[in-house]
Amino acid sequence: MPMGPHGPRGGAPTEKADDFGGALKELMRFSRRYIPAIIVALILGIAGTICQIIGPDYLGDMTDEITKGLPALINGKPVLGSIDMNAVTRIAWTLVALYVAYALCSYVQSWMMATVTQRTAQRLRAAIDVKMNKLPLKYFDEHSNGDVMSRITNDVDAVGQTLGQSLGSLITSVTLFFGALVMMFANNWLLALCAIAASIVGMALMLAVMRCSQRYFARQQAALGDVNGHVEEMYSGHVVVKAFGGEADAIRRFERYNNDLYESGWKSQFLSGLMMPMMNLVGNLGYVVVCVVGAWLAMSGRIEFGVIVAFMMYIRFFTQPLSQFAQAFQNLQRCAAGAERVFTFLDEPELADESGKQPLLGMGSDGEITPVEGRVRFEHVRFGYDPDRLIIHDFSADVEPGHKVAIVGPTGAGKTTMVNLLMRFYEISGGRITIDGIDTKDVPRWNVHDQFSMVLQDTWVFRGTVRENIVYAKEGVSDEQVVAACKAVGLHRYIMSLPDGYDTVLDESATLSQGQKQLLTIARAMVQDSPILILDEATSSVDTRTEELIQTAMDKLTEGRTSFVIAHRLSTIRDADMILVMKDGDIVERGTHDELLARSGFYADIYNAQFSLAQ
Repeated sequence: MPMGPHGPRGGAPTEKADDFGGALKELMRFSRRYIPAIIVALILGIAGTICQIIGPDYLGDMTDEITKGLPALINGKPVLGSIDMNAVTRIAWTLVALYVAYALCSYVQSWMMATVTQRTAQRLRAAIDVKMNKLPLKYFDEHSNGDVMSRITNDVDAVGQTLGQSLGSLITSVTLFFGALVMMFANNWLLALCAIAASIVGMALMLAVMRCSQRYFARQQAALGDVNGHVEEMYSGHVVVKAFGGEADAIRRFERYNNDLYESGWKSQFLSGLMMPMMNLVGNLGYVVVCVVGAWLAMSGRIEFGVIVAFMMYIRFFTQPLSQFAQAFQNLQRCAAGAERVFTFLDEPELADESGKQPLLGMGSDGEITPVEGRVRFEHVRFGYDPDRLIIHDFSADVEPGHKVAIVGPTGAGKTTMVNLLMRFYEISGGRITIDGIDTKDVPRWNVHDQFSMVLQDTWVFRGTVRENIVYAKEGVSDEQVVAACKAVGLHRYIMSLPDGYDTVLDESATLSQGQKQLLTIARAMVQDSPILILDEATSSVDTRTEELIQTAMDKLTEGRTSFVIAHRLSTIRDADMILVMKDGDIVERGTHDELLARSGFYADIYNAQFSLAQ
């Protein structure tokens, strides 16, 4: 499939589950607490449908009672009969009771199935949310954000929207189909056979139209994907299109895709529009046959007129479920496909359970909370995203509390990987990493994460107030601490110029520049007040003036904290207590800025190359 800048183009056609039965069994197992309610709902659906099926038989009886009282010609003279109103009234009340029972059963069934399916969808979303926090970071490296989002939205919605409709519709359609068939044969087998024969002819025509239309629906979906993908590419890359004069080519391509969509869409919609007339044709053919054959049988005295009236309704009951079968099964296919993708996600391997580990970091031997000093040691660390291919071969380093350590090197050297290992986002393949002498493997991950504050290259600001963005998950933060952090990074004056100050909601009407977002994330790290700090390319995407502001704010942030700084701009790390120079997963040099320049080694080559480019 053609790819746009953010993944596959356009919407996908209706999916089919690889294991249809297995997916539905897994869904039933997940919803087992609701199985009694589902069974009751289905029984109510069957009961309501039976009430609906019995109705025409009573209508036939009422017609016969009325017919008995109509004028009759005897020796050429009309003789008035007398209609038995007691019998007609009794049958009428019976019909009212049947149709009220049908309505009540249908209402309760719909209410129960809607509740069950939406509760199931709610539990699936909750299970996915819990699962996301238990998955290793490697999973998100291998799967796009869009794929995960699709599972929690599209796939869960597919289950929630189609399960109740398809199950209920399937059961009632089957009951209606076979119930109508039984009642037709019970009334008159000859009329039943004639009605079935007429329906089969009509259904053959309808299936031929369906087979033809499916081809055009597939072409329409592909064309829609081309149009959506092209529009997405042109919208996200409109600056490039204009800069290179690609407007004419973009318009030509769009017109071609649009024409393909028109052709396939017109044919598919036209053919699908024939379905209702075809269904009417099937029903009308049945009506004609029933009237002709029924008139002949009635004239010969083999049936009464009421049988013809009942058959007119049974024909509709017999043909109506035929189209519902296909729709219900298609919905079940979509439901199974969505459920399969969701349960595949829920079955992904999780991080190891660490509930038995004690949070030793920040805890003294007597169980009292003690501040973490921030002494970090890497001892012969080895790591590879693929176990058979190591990218960190033998990494060792000692970092004293309060020191600023810079990690530099070319792209792919392993700089960010070392930080991820330090925070236990990944498990090391060999060696060990300790904080204040405690192996990070011996404590829960959350206890390791609590010791770190991070400022990343990609700033993350969510929809909420300025205060909520700064405080984030930290509890017990006072307004004074928030203001002090913003003053320290030079953001307080701008925040006070916003309509509601620190209570301003950051959305389309109140936005921050890239530099201001970075300052906000630094203020967030200050408020977190963790003993160890990680700065990953925090100034790489801003201008020189903003870089100076951010650098000043980061200098205040690093005071008294053990800091790990990843930077491509070597001018920002001249004051580092130690610079680790990485290449191909190994430390090739270490020392201060001046010491490394004096050695005229790999670091000096990188620095001089940047300096010459800056000139």
